[in-house]
Amino acid sequence: MILPDFKAFPRVGRIIGLDWGARRTGVAVSDASREFVFTRPAILTPRGDTSWARRVAELAVAENAVGIVIGMPVHADGTPSEICDDIRANAAQVCTYVDLPVCFIEENLTSVAAQESMGKVRRADIKQRLDSEAARVILENAIAVMRRG
Repeated sequence: MILPDFKAFPRVGRIIGLDWGARRTGVAVSDASREFVFTRPAILTPRGDTSWARRVAELAVAENAVGIVIGMPVHADGTPSEICDDIRANAAQVCTYVDLPVCFIEENLTSVAAQESMGKVRRADIKQRLDSEAARVILENAIAVMRRG
């Protein structure tokens, strides 16, 4: 089920954080206490592959997650980016495979923050790790919002 905000989101338990991309989706997972967030390998989606939602659902089950947070990219002026409709459609598909709450959190410049936190790394490593590092930033921001609210 897609929630409009974090008010009804579970307060304890592991959460999956996603930085959706048409070709590569970054993945991060919190521990049950939500004190720590760990990156996982990105979900790669070859052209024409329609199994993204099923793979996210399988990941959520394997990680014993109680919910999923997906970054919703916004422009600097706060308006939704062009891919928001794709993200919503994919999130709805996830809900057909697993009965977990899904919530969106606005995000912009998470890839920049993720790259800065990675420090000095080889260019090839940036491509492999950046999306999941961005998912880590998204998930940490969502956890902070939940704690405030």
